[in-house]
Amino acid sequence: MKTGLVLEGGALRTIFSTGVCDALLDLGLDTDYFIGVSAGIAYGVSYLSGQRCRNLEIVTRYARDKRYMGWGNLLRRDNRSYFGLKFAYEEIPNHLVPFDYEAFAEWGGQAEAVVTSLRTGQAVYLPVPRRDDHFLLLQASCAMPLLFPAFDLGDGPVMDGGVADAIPFERAFEMGCDRVTVILTRERDYHKKPERLQPLIDLTYRRWPAFCDTMRRRAERYEEEREKLFALEREGRALVIAPKSTAGFSRVERDLDKIRALWQEGYDEGMARREELAAFLKQRG
Repeated sequence: MKTGLVLEGGALRTIFSTGVCDALLDLGLDTDYFIGVSAGIAYGVSYLSGQRCRNLEIVTRYARDKRYMGWGNLLRRDNRSYFGLKFAYEEIPNHLVPFDYEAFAEWGGQAEAVVTSLRTGQAVYLPVPRRDDHFLLLQASCAMPLLFPAFDLGDGPVMDGGVADAIPFERAFEMGCDRVTVILTRERDYHKKPERLQPLIDLTYRRWPAFCDTMRRRAERYEEEREKLFALEREGRALVIAPKSTAGFSRVERDLDKIRALWQEGYDEGMARREELAAFLKQRG
């Protein structure tokens, strides 16, 4: 039986997912295949490297630090992102809160990240390099429209994987998984609304009409995918974990109490569902 673990994105809301993943580490639970979108993969690699609470440490230490995120970063010509790219993806993992590249390199499963092609508007699934001290693929997967630059990884410009495939559980099944655990960053009764900045997106990305069309249909596709996921859950093929409520929690949240509380909710949910998770995942080592 091949197991899969899927992490939705959601910027800082993904701290909920890291709480669940930290519970998985404490329970000694692993997976054969891991796929994450946006912050789901950016935070998820710390689970794969076995670094318990690393993401919580990063977010609580730097959420209020302008080097980590803030409008000033977006205005810098050498950055052009709301997040400080070199600070978040190089200074932190290589010096301040070190990422364990060796442990990640030794992890025995498959790890993929999702990006969206600006040219085609389609999702692209790429293996996560085990020793990239610039985390370029992770940056690309996190590249939210209007808040990040586009990235060219060798086959044309790409951005946030969540545009084309926000919850890539179908990819996990395509990769041979028999059962899939999915960690969401929105509550079960959440309904995505159409993009209110669509006119600005159409203007900004007018060179890529397929990408604009994917953005236009993003909310509808998200709703459809969640319906499919919950149907799979009822069939016993998927295990879904979601926060009870994300109301009042911003994707660029700076309130440390809120951040710690959402992480704790994820951790508690993971521990409370340990038997279900053990049935869907496998023992580490």
